[in-house]
Amino acid sequence: MTALDDELDGSLDGDLGTVAPITPVLTPVPTPEADGGVLGRTYRALTLGIVSVVLLIAFEATAVGTAMPVAADRLDGVSLYAFAFSAYFTTSLLGMVAAGQWCDRSGPLASLAAGIGAFAVGLLLSGTAVQMWVFVLGRAVQGIGGGLVIVALYVTVSRAYPERLRPTVMAAFAASWVIPAVVGPLIAGTVTEQLGWRWVFLGIPALVVLPIAVMLPPLRRAASGPPPGGARPLDHRLMRLAVAVSLGAGLLQYAGQDLRWVSLVPAAAGAALMVPAALGLLPRGTFRAARGLPTVVLMRGIAAGSFIVAESFVPLMLVSQRGLSVTMAGLSLAAGGATWALGSFLQSRPFAEAHRERLVRYCMVLVTAGIAATPLVLLESVPVWTAAVAQAVGCFGMGVVISSTSVLLLKLSKPEEAGANSAALQLSDGLSNIVLLAACGALFAGLGGGAVSVGHGAGEAASAASASHPLAFVAVYLPAAAVALAGALVAGRMRVEK
Repeated sequence: MTALDDELDGSLDGDLGTVAPITPVLTPVPTPEADGGVLGRTYRALTLGIVSVVLLIAFEATAVGTAMPVAADRLDGVSLYAFAFSAYFTTSLLGMVAAGQWCDRSGPLASLAAGIGAFAVGLLLSGTAVQMWVFVLGRAVQGIGGGLVIVALYVTVSRAYPERLRPTVMAAFAASWVIPAVVGPLIAGTVTEQLGWRWVFLGIPALVVLPIAVMLPPLRRAASGPPPGGARPLDHRLMRLAVAVSLGAGLLQYAGQDLRWVSLVPAAAGAALMVPAALGLLPRGTFRAARGLPTVVLMRGIAAGSFIVAESFVPLMLVSQRGLSVTMAGLSLAAGGATWALGSFLQSRPFAEAHRERLVRYCMVLVTAGIAATPLVLLESVPVWTAAVAQAVGCFGMGVVISSTSVLLLKLSKPEEAGANSAALQLSDGLSNIVLLAACGALFAGLGGGAVSVGHGAGEAASAASASHPLAFVAVYLPAAAVALAGALVAGRMRVEK
């Protein structure tokens, strides 16, 4: 869902500092009566365009996971299977930081176009690969594109929509994941069986053309050019930190996939690179929950990391402990897509604005409860559907929390800082997923659960082992629930005292 996330990006080869400044186009601010909301005349084309891009990215995330096992088998690259996922996550961190810098210099238009282009090139590389290393390279290029796109979309929302409409746009983003989460695996499975796995990758770039054509004109009018506060200079230090955090994350993921004592060396090297870089890339005070923006960024990481860990192990637990088929275990997560969208819709209602921080706290309690209740299915006396209900409750809370942190971040950001702060929010999301999946995956394997590679989605985790010790699952869910509970405790610090 995340992964959203968890769990959502032209070329970066050139010097970002050479992007020519664009004179911003000043358009009259429409009145509420005139614009008619996000689907009114003023915003309709832009809304449909950016929501379509999110929809296609969501479909790619679910479809590619379905086709990946077949692709690895056909390319004789099962040994590199996990790197097809981790390559995407690692390079997306670099793309996020680059996008933040780019957007704060010249607006989101160039970053969005470059990201979509890189994403399409990555899909084409993977879809035409005849060797597994080329396939992994394609996934890495996709990751750069994904990082560029997601940050540019957030900056677009900040620049093009008034504050009162931003919660509705974020709710639309969440709703765009529902249909792909339900039908994506089915469509991808059918295409893989009937046409071949390559068409799952090669078909998506063609579908991006129409959304781009629809959204570019209104985007150029509403959000092109430097921000109103003036363009920020390119910070080469941040780019060096971005490279360091990406390398560190890659080493940590490698260590999590090779559970031997010697793997402590790349794990330590990864931490040595990643921790100082993260401190430099995230807002000052993030890790001590300083009031306001730092806590908003921290909350995003806490929520995304804790829930994605819990969700990733649900199918595996149902398959290995309760004897469900992989398909039925995967369907246990389907209801969560609808409740996630419902939670996101709830936070977009006008009444939520005055109580947003309190709403996040209550919903983090729901996330904690959902995570803690899920492993109850390890008891034979507990019905299997309990896991689906627990996940649906947690997803409802996540729908509120993820969208609300996005809204609060844009509210607390100056126009000239929207790109950097949006990148920090996504970076917090991605880093927490990597760190918690690596740590909990190591605990799981150490307690007899078998090796579960960082970067595996829910469907892939379900087929990772046929039998695992129940305590291994408890070792995953207890830390995840504790992290989520910590989020509920610090949520109140998102409010800035007046």
